[in-house]
Amino acid sequence: MHTPHTQRSWRSAFAVYRHPRVIGMLFLGFAAGLPLLLVGGTFTAWLRDLGVELAAIGFLSWVGMAHSIKVFWAPVVDRLELPLLTRWFGRRRAWMLLAQAVIGGSLLGMALTDPTQHLWLVAVWAVLAAFGSATQDIAIDAYRIEAVTRDRQGAMAASYIFGYRVALLAAGAGALHLAAVGNWSIAYGVMGLLMGVGLITTLIIREPEVTVDRTTQRMEQRVVDYLQRTRHQGWRRGLTAWFIGAVICPFADFMKRFGWVALLILLFIGTFRISDIFMGVMANPFYLDLGFTKTQIANVAAAFGLAMTLTGAALGGLLVVRYGIMRMLIFTAFLAPITNLTFSLLAMLGPETYGLVLAIMADNISGGLAISVFIAYLSSLTNTAYTATQYALFSSLMTLPGQFLAGFTGVLVEHIDWFWFFISSALIGIPAIVLAFVLARWANPDRIEQPGK
Repeated sequence: MHTPHTQRSWRSAFAVYRHPRVIGMLFLGFAAGLPLLLVGGTFTAWLRDLGVELAAIGFLSWVGMAHSIKVFWAPVVDRLELPLLTRWFGRRRAWMLLAQAVIGGSLLGMALTDPTQHLWLVAVWAVLAAFGSATQDIAIDAYRIEAVTRDRQGAMAASYIFGYRVALLAAGAGALHLAAVGNWSIAYGVMGLLMGVGLITTLIIREPEVTVDRTTQRMEQRVVDYLQRTRHQGWRRGLTAWFIGAVICPFADFMKRFGWVALLILLFIGTFRISDIFMGVMANPFYLDLGFTKTQIANVAAAFGLAMTLTGAALGGLLVVRYGIMRMLIFTAFLAPITNLTFSLLAMLGPETYGLVLAIMADNISGGLAISVFIAYLSSLTNTAYTATQYALFSSLMTLPGQFLAGFTGVLVEHIDWFWFFISSALIGIPAIVLAFVLARWANPDRIEQPGK
């Protein structure tokens, strides 16, 4: 069934940010962003401040890998019902509440534990917080996709990004300030209490209503029919049925809906953000090499850059409502590489503040706009029968190729100067542009009905 996108007025586009679920996503975004630094950068700063050895700090940084492997237990979040919680609150809210309780409890546990005396226990609390955080991400992503129609996905993404970034400020600069005026126990205790924002929001919001389309029902019925013809009995049949339904069916559904185009979609997902990630790793070293002071970098690249990112994300939400996902996806596929060229211009100008401001403005607005549009696009690809599993796959693939290639950026800069490095970071964005035009013909989300909606 095809449902072409109809262009809306600016007034109706702005009205999207008054939708209750879009407002609620602001607070869920805060809950999602809060734990990230508390088991990452802020965590390592705490350990080093207390004199923990660098080797131990390095090993403990592995706790953050939970977010990179969340796709492996996303099927559990998609299908497993939690005793009592699922019946009382629904599938998505039940998992959010459990994850938020684990995160909040773990952060309070870290606050009450001395790393110099019981480092192993701090590590246990950090691992629990990291896995709780990754699980919360799975559940919130699924809720965000299922809670509103496709045209509001850009606004949901923008609201999420805003809350997420505010949480990063709280868990980064906020926690460091609390530790400076008090101590680390106070800092982590306050952060644990702030997880109450997520808990309260989850209790207030309503569980999204999701229906399973007939195609998905027929596919799962074939699984049932197959198992009835096998020798599996009792728990073996139940476990096999659960595994096929939770793990195999989400990927089979995606391939069935898109056919050979599914491979192009996955390739596009992996290449869309390469240009930004590739460039971003070397941004701060570039500023320092060019002669900017740490204060200038903090004020312009960090504070002003954050404001521009949030502006871009909010603009992306509006433009998706106004013009549809595919037009904006093509536009942002062009925009990301082009804005990288402003850094080549900055490399020629030298440490001029106006040049830095212009580069940061162009890059961060385009980056915020691109990520909100891209999240809306990824959301449109999911079948709401398998939302958590499919979106976890897409979000993992979204950053993996860029992060891999970014490992070679230092070697590249050593062989070519900064000017040509940023030129090259723009050129590697060309495949995403080509693929965006191809997908506009074969997999346009504005013309294809989303299963289960």
